[in-house]
Amino acid sequence: MNSSTRANFLPNQQFVQLRPILQDHLTKIANAITPSNFVSICDRVALQLLQNSFEQVGASEGSIWLLDSAKHSEARNLVVAYNTGPNAKKIQGFKQPLNKGIVSLTLATEQAFVENNVYKNAKYSPILDRNVGRTTHAMIVVPLYFLNQVRGVISCVQLLDVLIEKGKVIPIENPPSGFTPSDLGVIETTAAAMRNLIDYRLVDTTIGWTRH
Repeated sequence: MNSSTRANFLPNQQFVQLRPILQDHLTKIANAITPSNFVSICDRVALQLLQNSFEQVGASEGSIWLLDSAKHSEARNLVVAYNTGPNAKKIQGFKQPLNKGIVSLTLATEQAFVENNVYKNAKYSPILDRNVGRTTHAMIVVPLYFLNQVRGVISCVQLLDVLIEKGKVIPIENPPSGFTPSDLGVIETTAAAMRNLIDYRLVDTTIGWTRH
């Protein structure tokens, strides 16, 4: 059996004294990240990670949703900041009120969600489906954190090529396979990796390690 020793690194006391200044600045720049500028803080590795993960679980497309900057909580929305599907230009910028839909529920509870036949769930909001003329069959949603705070969610879906309205369920031949608990684990791992990548990017920008 291979044995290993644990690295025992201690913080430099000179840097510890600067921690409050660093934390204050990081909070300010994190609060300045919006749905419209989010992609600019993601490098190629982060975006490729998202794309690969969505493909791995068999998703039709995936999205990053971030809280908007409305000052009043009752007026706030989750906004699609990034989407990988063919309708990305139409979907990016879509606003979901915080009192509607499973993406908003996931943000509020900070609990991951996975469900097949999700269009039958009374808590599911079909507004985005109507905008693109398709129906969400299966859905995964996980919280997205960076700088120690939940700031949005990552979602991915499997879609049906028909629009199913409330009260009118059309029989579907050969529906998508749906998502499994293992697929949920893939997206949760991806969310954790995105958190680390974004945190690193913000610290990197603050300290100026990399020349851009």
